[in-house]
Amino acid sequence: MNTVAHIAPRHPIKLYRMPLSGHCHRVELFLSLLQLPYQTVEVDLGAGAHRTPEFLRRNPFGQVPVIEDGEVTLADSNAILVYLEGRYAPGSWLPREPLAAARVQRWLSVAAGPLAFGPAAARLIRLFGSPQNPSDAIGLAGNLFQVMEQELASRAFLAGATPTLADIANYSYAARAPEGGVSLEAYPNLRAWLARIEALPRFLPFIESPRALVA
Repeated sequence: MNTVAHIAPRHPIKLYRMPLSGHCHRVELFLSLLQLPYQTVEVDLGAGAHRTPEFLRRNPFGQVPVIEDGEVTLADSNAILVYLEGRYAPGSWLPREPLAAARVQRWLSVAAGPLAFGPAAARLIRLFGSPQNPSDAIGLAGNLFQVMEQELASRAFLAGATPTLADIANYSYAARAPEGGVSLEAYPNLRAWLARIEALPRFLPFIESPRALVA
């Protein structure tokens, strides 16, 4: 059974983000699900704010999201999810039993691999002009969604019967795959899974890109 945070931070967690980033959304979604107090700091990637010396002190890779939680500064969206779960809701979204934990880790790897190079990359190409081959990314997205469709035929969530970090890490870019030219029509189990996540208490939607409306 998933729960909200067992304890609360002494001060609001600061989230450095770009609102149209699915990596940032997965962190903000989890903060909302846990009912953790937080404040957002917009990072203007177009203006190079992520390459300033000040920001690079927070994340030398120059990427969002980054959180500041008291004296803790942490980058990488999946690492942030693991930290927040372990610090504020231990055992609720990341099982401690070895096999169950490994099943979640498998999907965190998917989020950093096939999801990032498939639907996330297709969206980046279509909306933001990333210089990559869209057909390659769309093909990878299709392969991933076929696997997800098959696995979601036998269970409600990616790693089992209840939502875990596996679902939080993979939701955002799957939900916005059509913005990259990847249709979800052929994947009813995947669409039902998205709807189950969206029905969670305190779910926070991933905003639609204005560019997608004219793409």
